[in-house]
Amino acid sequence: MNIRQELDKRILIIDGAMGTMIQRYKLTEADYRGERFKDWHIDVKGNSDLLCLTQPQVIETIHKQYLEAGADIIETNTFSSTVIAQADYEMQSLAYELNVAAAQCARRAADEYTAKDPSKPRFVAGAIGPLNKTLSLSPDVNNPGFRALTFDEAMEAYYEQVKGLSDGGVDLLLIETIFDTLNAKAAIFAIKKYFRDTKKEELPIMISGTITDASGRTLSGQTLEAFYTSVMHARPLSIGLNCALGASEMRAHIEELSQIAACYTSAYPNAGLPNAMGEYDEQPEQTAHFIEEWAEKGFVNIVGGCCGTTPDHIRHIAEHVKQFKPRELPVLETAL
Repeated sequence: MNIRQELDKRILIIDGAMGTMIQRYKLTEADYRGERFKDWHIDVKGNSDLLCLTQPQVIETIHKQYLEAGADIIETNTFSSTVIAQADYEMQSLAYELNVAAAQCARRAADEYTAKDPSKPRFVAGAIGPLNKTLSLSPDVNNPGFRALTFDEAMEAYYEQVKGLSDGGVDLLLIETIFDTLNAKAAIFAIKKYFRDTKKEELPIMISGTITDASGRTLSGQTLEAFYTSVMHARPLSIGLNCALGASEMRAHIEELSQIAACYTSAYPNAGLPNAMGEYDEQPEQTAHFIEEWAEKGFVNIVGGCCGTTPDHIRHIAEHVKQFKPRELPVLETAL
């Protein structure tokens, strides 16, 4: 299965929100703990990644719902599966195991759907989240020079995650929801180092940043073009945007990215902006309507949904973009 061949044929669909779907199950603390962690010394409810070990059938069912809706790429449930993020639950020792288990959950679901229709191969993207600590910004307003994390610590955490995702059988590695490009650089370095160390064939890298507000900048202050320039040395399969904005607010940035990116482009916005209760109200047909226009204008190669989106959103998006050709890669001048 070669994803590049598929990308040249059609716009590919990536799945929607995992957290939104998990919330529908209304799982209790006991559900999160399962049998294995029933005596864990602190609360673990909210550690969604742990469900890959304690409730794998829930995660696999969610993957299948997205595949049934038309997703070509499903993301592993590993947004926080690093020693750094798992420290919130004192579960750092589980980081590698969480990544392997999550990759296997997604792999089983994807393989089942590929077998049903081999003409539409399904791919598993290992989700690499942004960490809950940042390398570029100080968490202490009184000490702007302070950093909660070193580059090496971030890189080593990502390295372990990449190892678990690779061992679990993912097809791609997706560095997503990037609000600090230095964190993303640590992830890129970890990926390159892992494949150099192991001499395995390097998996394609997808990179997806987050423009946090109307300024058009990432949280660490970069413009979209600066962000793009900062990560292109990774030679990614795709570069794109996700989270923070709804499709309506993201449009101008996706248009800009489509004009500067030498690789494929991706976009998976939230279901609009959150309401006063922090919930998302944008209906599937509304989200699909916005994304259809991006497809028609030739801005995108990969589309899907982030926070608040569901299999219904993905179904509508897939339906709306299927008649459009994918964005053509630009022919770049090469230096003589």
